Amino acid sequence: MIEIRIHGRGGQGSVTMAELLAEAAFYSGWQAQAFPSFGVERRGAPIMAFARIDKKFIRLRSQVYDPNFAIVQDATLLSNPSLLSDLKKGATVLVNGNNVDSKKFPVGVKVKNIQATDIAMEIIGRPIINTVMLGAFAKLSGLIKFEAVEKAIMARFEVEIAKKNVLAAKKGFEMIVG
Repeated sequence: MIEIRIHGRGGQGSVTMAELLAEAAFYSGWQAQAFPSFGVERRGAPIMAFARIDKKFIRLRSQVYDPNFAIVQDATLLSNPSLLSDLKKGATVLVNGNNVDSKKFPVGVKVKNIQATDIAMEIIGRPIINTVMLGAFAKLSGLIKFEAVEKAIMARFEVEIAKKNVLAAKKGFEMIVG
């Protein structure tokens, strides 16, 4: 089973990203689930959302405690030293932002950065980065086909909004190297 934890702030689309990720994984042949973890949070407050994918039926219903992947939509959240302390050995972290010091991460963790906010502002016109990060995650992980990402986005949003978000996801996909 592959577990993904998404860290963001209310209003960045973390919950929607988890749902889109699970849907795209399903379209790519995986069993999938997505769920949020929040209480009284509001716009700007730290939140987490989760996704699991597996080739077998997923029976586990708990929060994700030791993810294979972490997606950090706001690099300021990295100031919390325990944020990523529980990653699986060999985990990969995708961070929105540049110049993130990979030495601050647990040993053996791979870190990739992407300027998702800049991409979202350029293509969507708003700093909602979830689809950019989803495209980048699809490329980085190799688990989800881009066509499945596109299908999930088109199914979720109105046509004009969906088209912009597909372009943003495509740019995120293309920006990830190796």
